[in-house]
Amino acid sequence: MLRPPARAPTTKGMNAPVQMTEFADAPLWDLSDLYASREDARIGADLERAKALVDQMNAYQGKLIAQRGDAAALGAALDQTIALYEQAADVMGGLGAFAFLAASTARDDAGAQGFEANIREKMTVIATPTVWLTLEINQLEETEIAAALSAHPAAARWSPWLRRVRAMKPHELSTELETFIAERGPIQAQWPRLFDETLAALRADADGESLTLSEALNRLSDADAAKRASAAEGLSKAFADKAQTMAMVMNTVAADKALEDKWRGFKRPADSRHLGNEVDGESVDAMAEAVAEAYPRISHRYYALKAKAMGKTALDHWDRNAPIEATPPRTYDWAQAREVVLASFNDLGGDFAERAAWFFDRPWIDARARPGKQSGAYAHPVTADRHPYVFLNWMGERRDLLTLAHELGHGVHQTLAAAQGSLLADTPLTLAETASIFAEGLTFDRLLAEATPADQRALLAGRIEDGLNTVVRQIAFHRFETRFHDERAAGEVSVERIGEIWMEELGASLGPAVTLNPGYENWWAYVSHFVHSPFYVYAYAFGDLLVAALMETRAKDPEAFTPLYRDLLSGGGAHTYVEALKPFGLNPRDPAFWTIGTRRLERLVDQFEALSA
Repeated sequence: MLRPPARAPTTKGMNAPVQMTEFADAPLWDLSDLYASREDARIGADLERAKALVDQMNAYQGKLIAQRGDAAALGAALDQTIALYEQAADVMGGLGAFAFLAASTARDDAGAQGFEANIREKMTVIATPTVWLTLEINQLEETEIAAALSAHPAAARWSPWLRRVRAMKPHELSTELETFIAERGPIQAQWPRLFDETLAALRADADGESLTLSEALNRLSDADAAKRASAAEGLSKAFADKAQTMAMVMNTVAADKALEDKWRGFKRPADSRHLGNEVDGESVDAMAEAVAEAYPRISHRYYALKAKAMGKTALDHWDRNAPIEATPPRTYDWAQAREVVLASFNDLGGDFAERAAWFFDRPWIDARARPGKQSGAYAHPVTADRHPYVFLNWMGERRDLLTLAHELGHGVHQTLAAAQGSLLADTPLTLAETASIFAEGLTFDRLLAEATPADQRALLAGRIEDGLNTVVRQIAFHRFETRFHDERAAGEVSVERIGEIWMEELGASLGPAVTLNPGYENWWAYVSHFVHSPFYVYAYAFGDLLVAALMETRAKDPEAFTPLYRDLLSGGGAHTYVEALKPFGLNPRDPAFWTIGTRRLERLVDQFEALSA
């Protein structure tokens, strides 16, 4: 079925100790490049335009099979049909993006939420009749498709998209069932909506204040230990109050996924995600095992060193991202953030800084934190014929600066891949986090190089913690999620049992130097990926470890690296991650590949230990 570009999942999140009112200079985006408002007459016109394009495309139904004996005719039909499919996806992608982007900043506005749901339902009605296309393509033989692309060379540009379509062939169902699944989509989306609206309304009581989720999470990196503890305890109570609702949402999403997986013949809960990422499950398992095996050498060791540096025998869980030094960490205003991030992109060479500057010079970023705005951060590509938008909650702290670099990395990646067109620009998760994590690394390197010796230990601690949050924490999330789905197969998983699995996996990842205080058993309840994008989280670890290998390669010859890196990003989803890394001499199928990143983190811990001696 025709699927417009999906909503962008939130990132790992941010932490900062300051109040949102201090950063009124952070920008708001302007969505009028899409539509002026929910009442814009172009919305109705574009719904009609999308329907007309789908009707044109559907006129080809049956012709692909009918022309399988004529390679040139089949090639022309494939080219024309897929082009119409992409055009319709572009129209609906703009509609869906506008509805989602507007709703992201107004999760407390029933009108915005209802509009998003209504647009989703209307697009589903338009898109559902296209289920025939991939089903009909997959009735063709590989030799027939190869001959068609050869006989009609213009159609060969769709080869990467056809590769992904063909991969789904063993898991496709009948036209009737595929139609039913497509029509059910907007109803399924109400569960993530409930999750989002619940978190948007959540308030944590701390020090006599009522904090939003973003404010409370940000306070966990306050220099004042009492404020961290108060915010954490407030969050624990707020999560406990909502745990039954969030458990119901997670259980329902998991059961619904399991039912579809059973019909499609996926044997493990993560298999459908692996297929979409064009990665085999064994490779992901090997990566997860490599990270888990390194827990003692990386996270356990670091948190023990941090506890000692803070004069503690063990850290409370709310100290995990606390500043090492007693003085408050430096904050940045928006102008300073722009200067640092653009200088970091400029270090890479080429047109990277120029593309990042587009986002600052145009109203493409919504950074100002405010009530009703959902937490976290993302970059939404919209469609290849439109520009991306970046979303974050700016609090001015170093982690926010790195989050800004992360999301702009996505944004630059999306602008580079746009020339491929929407169908081919769509990047599998195995490569989707490459540019974002790379941009974070460049920005950190600049901060460290410019820091005074007295500040270097704090910066190094922050970088290690970001690495642990990206690699170790996300693998702990992945292992938690895997165990939850496995147990859900036998029946509904209770709040208490979800908490037990959470404590076991997070405890194993953090080690004995971190105390998981009472109440932490419900902190799974705010991780949006578990509901919005099951089994997405391993992509962060995958991307971070992959980027570590790329950065090691860049260090050997920066000038030769840049054009290869630009080509990788410009390719979008045209190549598998194995093909994309080949020009760099890297082989991610080699188990040793994953140790490059874990060893890089170990070296950072070595540096931290030396500075702490």
